[in-house]
Amino acid sequence: MIKLLPCLAALAPLTLCAVSLLPSRDSTPGFVRAAIVAAAAALGFAVAAGLACALDGAGRSALLGGYGLGLSLHVDALAATLCVLVGFIGLVVVKYSRNYLGGDPGQVRFMRSLLLTLASVLTLLISGNLVLLLMAWLATSVSLGRLLLFYDTRPAAIRAYRKKFVVSRLGDGCLALAAVLLYLHFGTLEIADLAAGARSSAATGSPAITAAALLIVATAMLKSAQLPLHGWLIEVMETPTPVSALLHAGIINAGGFLVLRLGDVLLLATPALDVLAVVGGATALFGSLVMLTQTSVKVQLAYSTVAQMGFMLLQCGLGAFSAALLHIVAHSLYKAHAFLSSGSIIDLARASWTPSPGGQPHPARLILALAAVVGLTLLMGWALGVTLRSNPAQIALGSVLLMGLVHLMANAIDERPNVFVVVRGAATAIALAAVYFALQAATAWLVAGSVPTGRPVDGVAPMLIAILAVISFAAVTLFQNQMMRRADARFWIAAYVHLRNGLYLNTLANRLVLAMWPQASTQLSTKP
Repeated sequence: MIKLLPCLAALAPLTLCAVSLLPSRDSTPGFVRAAIVAAAAALGFAVAAGLACALDGAGRSALLGGYGLGLSLHVDALAATLCVLVGFIGLVVVKYSRNYLGGDPGQVRFMRSLLLTLASVLTLLISGNLVLLLMAWLATSVSLGRLLLFYDTRPAAIRAYRKKFVVSRLGDGCLALAAVLLYLHFGTLEIADLAAGARSSAATGSPAITAAALLIVATAMLKSAQLPLHGWLIEVMETPTPVSALLHAGIINAGGFLVLRLGDVLLLATPALDVLAVVGGATALFGSLVMLTQTSVKVQLAYSTVAQMGFMLLQCGLGAFSAALLHIVAHSLYKAHAFLSSGSIIDLARASWTPSPGGQPHPARLILALAAVVGLTLLMGWALGVTLRSNPAQIALGSVLLMGLVHLMANAIDERPNVFVVVRGAATAIALAAVYFALQAATAWLVAGSVPTGRPVDGVAPMLIAILAVISFAAVTLFQNQMMRRADARFWIAAYVHLRNGLYLNTLANRLVLAMWPQASTQLSTKP
């Protein structure tokens, strides 16, 4: 089973590659049907590999190479879970593309690039050696670039591609340099051996390991569109909607996967995790604020992805690796549906519109509701043996999750509180907290041995970061409330305008692109 499982998983990307190379022979419908069959087969192989992994455990292939360098496959619970996720989303996107691009002369070209992109992502997930992982990482970037330039005469598409090109090359360089440092320290690039070596290593705080961990963190942040180089993700809307769905629901998660896969190495360098938590948290706060000021549905969803990726990396930085995996799965399914249904969002909004009975709650009630959800998280955690000192990540992330209910609870505590409404709001919060901790426990059990169990609480830094995260998200909730309540005040009008333009951070990236491609200055605007 040690070698059978990786071979079974490898059939998924191999099938997609094989079909992408088939000649179309001027039969677009036939090639599209073949692409759908290939995507369905890839999902079937991914599910079969996942079941085999669940029944017989993880498996790895022999190394095709020597001295710890070469090509090998490694399939564990982490890889199997994400392969099934990518296979499912890939099948949905391929089927959606059949009608979305029906009649387009470039449909076959689009399908080829789409299949190659899916194959590259699946190969990335089952890579057992950093050499193969880096090759799949590059292949994913190249094939995605072809999709981003599907309409290669549109200036906005060209600008987005060039910004993505710069960011991707920076990330590739960081990952390659990190691989060199890891090889010099451990003598191998086999991922399973790196994890085993890191768990038994006493090199905590080693300069080489710290540098490699920081480079890995930088790679993940660049891949996941974190501050300040997030602008490329906002501007890829010129590409067809299926590409947006695949990008936001699948490829953007590659940064999180890299952190999860090399989590044992990152645990040897806590400064790298601190950087990941701080930058991820800041990006999540930034994205959640800017998202509310956008009028375009797709741009709003893009900023939502920026915020969600930031929150996922915050989870990794705090050591909640299994929680980050759960977040990746949930966000991917939601975001794929959101993008593929974005064309009908106006009709859905009109059909479900009702006059708002109460508007924004009073800040005093909002503060009381915020205190209540934090207290509830602490109480539920204590009941389950989780405290702020033993596991600050779960307490902080649970508090932030429950902040989604503060408006419901604040409106329940109005000037004339109704017992039924108050009890219903409290019961909803309690049920959500119970589901949150149950899902965390189930995911941790599912991927036990595939990702680290957590970050050692060996100082006050994790607790301070967790507390700062809770306070920051609470402050953003109050800020959003005030911006809505006092929309006619000068300060809040100015704040809205600045946030509407993304605090002008994207302008810096635009100027970088224009500096590298000055001949495009007559075509590309420097507006954010």
